[in-house]
Amino acid sequence: MGLLDGLRARALGLTKDLTGGVADSGHTAIYLRQLLRGNHGRRPHPQAGASERAVEGGEPASGPPVLLIHGYFATRGSLHLMERHLVSRGHVVMSYPLGAVFNLGDIRDSAGLIARKVESIIAQTGVTRVDIVGHSMGGLVGLYYLKRLGGRHRVRRLVMMGTPAQGTWSALLGLFTAPLGMASLQLLPGSPFLRELAECPLPPGADVVSIGALRDWLAPVASTVLEGVRHISVPTGHSGLLVEEQVADIVTRLLREPSPVVDGARLAT
Repeated sequence: MGLLDGLRARALGLTKDLTGGVADSGHTAIYLRQLLRGNHGRRPHPQAGASERAVEGGEPASGPPVLLIHGYFATRGSLHLMERHLVSRGHVVMSYPLGAVFNLGDIRDSAGLIARKVESIIAQTGVTRVDIVGHSMGGLVGLYYLKRLGGRHRVRRLVMMGTPAQGTWSALLGLFTAPLGMASLQLLPGSPFLRELAECPLPPGADVVSIGALRDWLAPVASTVLEGVRHISVPTGHSGLLVEEQVADIVTRLLREPSPVVDGARLAT
């Protein structure tokens, strides 16, 4: 490569970095605006047979109900755009608040709440399994439920987005919340919680996908890679995972994949 070619390549790289930084700043602003919606607001819960019905103005509903789980220092409102994107693509979607205001509590407790909510959904609707999409720490909530609290019998597919399965040092920024909840300590690399989670293998037939954001400094893409789990990298930041419509397209494609086969039989939905 000549000097001129090298300069052009460097200029192109700087332009891409600048463009990505501007886009990520915009995504963060949109994300924060959604987060400030808080945990209030009624959302329709699935009824019996809802997963087979078409959503008005969207595509036919596909697969089991989808449970969205928000992350650390976030609210149910932070999921609003992703929820809207998935509903418009025909999915039955629900979410629940984790914490009175922001999600700061023990990940184990959040997973226990999700376990109870899933049992309630199954009792009310007659579906046998749900799909879970967890953003950031929400992915760890879903993974703990899948591995430790019987979720292997209830979860068809778990999609983790920007989830620091290996831990993240950015959690040090949240240590001031430690007196209010354990989550910031649990997110640190090598924490007792992450060691406990790693010691428990994925259940046979568990279908887990991790989506990492290439411009994510809160959960660097390397921290989202987990052995035995499919991994997808996307060119966005931590907030962009919940904001960008292209990410919703990827999530929809994953949710529409056939159910995994276990012991020669395809899982029922």
